[in-house]
Amino acid sequence: MSSVRIGAGAGFQGDRIAPAVDLAERGALDFLVFECLAERTVALAQQARLADPAAGYDPLLDRRMRAVLPACARNGTRIITNMGAANPRAAAERTCAIARELGLSLRVAAVTGDDVLDRIQDYVLDETGARASALGELLVSANAYIGVPGIVEALDAGADVVICGRASDPALFLAPLVHCFGWAMNDWVRLGRGTLVGHLLECSAQVTGGYFADPGVKDVPDLAHIGFPLAEVSEDGNAIITKLPGTGGMVSRATCTEQLLYEIHDPARYLQPDVIADFSGVSLEEVGPDRVAVSGASGIAATGQLKVSVGYRDGWRGEGQISYAGANCVARGRLGLALLRERLADCAAAISEDRADLIGLDSILPERRAGTWEPPEVRLRYAARCADEATAQRVGEEIESLYLCGPAGGGGVTRSLREILAIASTLMPAAEVAVRAEVLEEATAYLR
Repeated sequence: MSSVRIGAGAGFQGDRIAPAVDLAERGALDFLVFECLAERTVALAQQARLADPAAGYDPLLDRRMRAVLPACARNGTRIITNMGAANPRAAAERTCAIARELGLSLRVAAVTGDDVLDRIQDYVLDETGARASALGELLVSANAYIGVPGIVEALDAGADVVICGRASDPALFLAPLVHCFGWAMNDWVRLGRGTLVGHLLECSAQVTGGYFADPGVKDVPDLAHIGFPLAEVSEDGNAIITKLPGTGGMVSRATCTEQLLYEIHDPARYLQPDVIADFSGVSLEEVGPDRVAVSGASGIAATGQLKVSVGYRDGWRGEGQISYAGANCVARGRLGLALLRERLADCAAAISEDRADLIGLDSILPERRAGTWEPPEVRLRYAARCADEATAQRVGEEIESLYLCGPAGGGGVTRSLREILAIASTLMPAAEVAVRAEVLEEATAYLR
């Protein structure tokens, strides 16, 4: 195979679906990748699985699979995703059921092993400085960032859809390159280049002008119909980043540069499960309209350690907002905040942390508090971390009471209550994380 075409179908759990369908229908893709998982997302999924053993996978899995499976089946495009979240096997079973309803025959694989909750107890968490066992019953989840081997195993076994949990984001894109090109797992240069391709694609529209646009400064054409990116990857690991003709957005050296630097601490040492990628020598060249050639990445051997995200219950959050507009709105907003703190004083022992903002004035730049600038409107926001649900509920109630028991002219109250799931991290030897690929055989006729 001289080149592989990989498209990005999602960059986060709530991403748009229509651009992925367009890629599935018109992209002539070998692979369509949906990256939908984050640290807190997987912790929430683990919480959902605790309540229902059949749950714990991405809530949009049904909609996404129904939307793209027919076109992928028709065009021979294989799907890779981390929408399995806390329950990859249940997600694979659900995908098989959807395929049956659509009259399709698929091999769907579940890649498991990232869930290491049963062996995390003795590991020290970076953020708390204590062993995970100290969390006791508050501990909800522990998921290791796995690399490409399980995904490659599933692809080698003929899976048309591969569903995993907490894989490293770039690994979702690196795995099909390893599978198709037969790259050795110690070919650090190619693994580094493939990781760069994955990093550029993993946030979907972020490399085609989304999250880049700044009117009058960085204008992006037809942002309303932005297309998701795809990569044309050669056997040496270098690639062209582009998008479908007729879609909105743009692929330029600037958009690729911003995504290249996104979430990167040291460009020369981007730590991944399979390789330490080196982006310090990367070259980005515009070779045509919406076509950027990417080359020059490299890599060295991985550390042998996997990052583990640990989720635990950390109290409750009560929050509410109310708007004040017109003359003297800042003073009325500040009065509202003062009233809230005075009225909540009797439960201060149950509030470990709070935050009070006047959005539009000082929520981003606190130094404005001392100035004389008066905006036309402000939105009071108050949030508190509470030891128990009842206190968090009380926070929202007090904010709503400002309608009639607070300053003049308040309106548009919103309030929310939720349990807080905090995230901590640690490292675990990769040898202690046993990854397994299980192919669910639905029929004897498959996509290819």
